Amino acid sequence: MGRKTPSGNSSSESDLEIKVQPRNIGLEERDQRLHSYPPQIPPPNYQPYKKWAPWLVPIIIIVNIVLFIFVMYVNDCPHNSNNCFGIDFFGRYAFQDVHENPLLGPSTTTLQKLGALDVNKVVDGKQIWRLFSCMWLHAGVFHVAANMLSLLFVGIRLEQEFGFLRIGPLYVLAGVGGSLLSALFVRKKISVGASGALFGLLGAMLSELITNWTLYENKLATLLTLILIIALNLAVGILPHVDNFAHLGGFVTGFLLGCVLLLRPQFGWVNLNKAPPGYFVAAKKSKYKIYQYILLMFSLAFLLTGFILGLALLTNGWDGNAHCSWCHYLSCVPTPLWSCTEARCATIQLGNQLNMTCTSNHKNGSYMLTNPNNTFEIQMLCSKLCT
Repeated sequence: MGRKTPSGNSSSESDLEIKVQPRNIGLEERDQRLHSYPPQIPPPNYQPYKKWAPWLVPIIIIVNIVLFIFVMYVNDCPHNSNNCFGIDFFGRYAFQDVHENPLLGPSTTTLQKLGALDVNKVVDGKQIWRLFSCMWLHAGVFHVAANMLSLLFVGIRLEQEFGFLRIGPLYVLAGVGGSLLSALFVRKKISVGASGALFGLLGAMLSELITNWTLYENKLATLLTLILIIALNLAVGILPHVDNFAHLGGFVTGFLLGCVLLLRPQFGWVNLNKAPPGYFVAAKKSKYKIYQYILLMFSLAFLLTGFILGLALLTNGWDGNAHCSWCHYLSCVPTPLWSCTEARCATIQLGNQLNMTCTSNHKNGSYMLTNPNNTFEIQMLCSKLCT
């Protein structure tokens, strides 16, 4: 016997028409379905870029401090000068008289002997190494303290973000770039300090922000804050006895190096290659954007041209001030409170008798010296005569 349908009529299975009605999905089941898909946002501990443990910047700070102590040991003020500050407490490490060096440090002669930037020695003596050595010397306690504190705050952050392999060369090359520009314009003074390298780090921070612009959220606020910090530091450079050319040279060098060494892949490429399992990423993107490639090529070209041309001009004795009548204002702006002119005098000395003529205003003076070998007293008399 054949099987009957519920209506009592026999029929084959192919004649059956089955209709399925859509079933309402409850809120609980809908949440379960949504959670079964990969998350659209990264987990809280997701770090697309590697964080580095900073060790190079602390070593640089320690080296600068140790070198300053060594410079004070070589200086040996009590043995080489009659005017020292803190001799009862510091002994051999006592500072030069505060009138000679208000930064509490060694004499100019000691700094010059140990590697300060002296253009005459670089050009005539072919001592190019001074472009490097001068960035590890400091003029005094206040000088080394201010620079090392700045390096601590700026350098540590950059090394954490980009690592020692990028920050180390950037620091050194920016320091040399600052020394190079200083040597082309500051011809009559010696120069020491890590300020050029520090301004290089600031310049690199600015170029890194511009180069990796799409990776930042608060772009405008970050840019304005950084520009304000840089402007304030450069403004200090217009004071007398501050080598702002080293600041400017280091800043420009660091800015160009930042476009080369601190380049980051765009976020979409990083997500695709380094995203954790289960993280939904968009379609594959190129590693770098077109404007990043353009900045990289132009920066490399300017860096190579600048260093080659600068070294060629320096070794041939080129004086930047002779070709730029206003450039000296970049390093010092005269005001009623101070003068930017360095006092220079022609002297004729017979025993304790000193006849002096200021080369700038041609005033004459005759003086009796308490100590005919005290160069500081002679310089002070020259400054008064030229004022």
